[in-house]
Amino acid sequence: MSEKGSGFWAMLKRPSAKYSLATLLVVGFVSGVVFWGGFNTVLEATNTEQFCISCHEMRDNVYVEYKETIHYTNRTGVRAVCSDCHVPKAWTYKMIRKIQASKEVYGKIVGTIDTKEKFEANRLRLAQNEWARMKKADSRECRNCHAFESMNVEKQKARAAKMHKIALEDKQTCIDCHKGIAHHKPQNMPEEEDE
Repeated sequence: MSEKGSGFWAMLKRPSAKYSLATLLVVGFVSGVVFWGGFNTVLEATNTEQFCISCHEMRDNVYVEYKETIHYTNRTGVRAVCSDCHVPKAWTYKMIRKIQASKEVYGKIVGTIDTKEKFEANRLRLAQNEWARMKKADSRECRNCHAFESMNVEKQKARAAKMHKIALEDKQTCIDCHKGIAHHKPQNMPEEEDE
């Protein structure tokens, strides 16, 4: 190698004799837009219900349970899909969650929960991981639709109104009380978590 450098990195450092700066900037900008558009399209495709239930582990286990809940079918016709509860809306938190989800893809590849029996054997661990994530985020995804400030507790049933007032005073988060709201609770769940 010469002192000025040669090879790929040296080529990148030299100005182009063939193309103008404007051409390079336009090509770079268009390439960036195409890359970002493709990246965002793929990212959004992974947030669809169809993508989430494309593997039988989800379709045959938690999706079946979810279809029995008010989040799936209700009097107003408003439906929360998988990503509404399990993927943050804010970009930074969404990226962190997508990176964490790569561990779930690894589990799919190696067959950690590929049968009903394996899924049930791991259900408590999986649920505890998700509950801890939700609690740490102050139930951020729940609050996209449900906010204490927007609740009219006078229109709630007496028990719900009482519990929501207590939760607000004690600075609790949704998941503190609403475990099993969209999926069955694990059968081997410790009593202190069974609230």
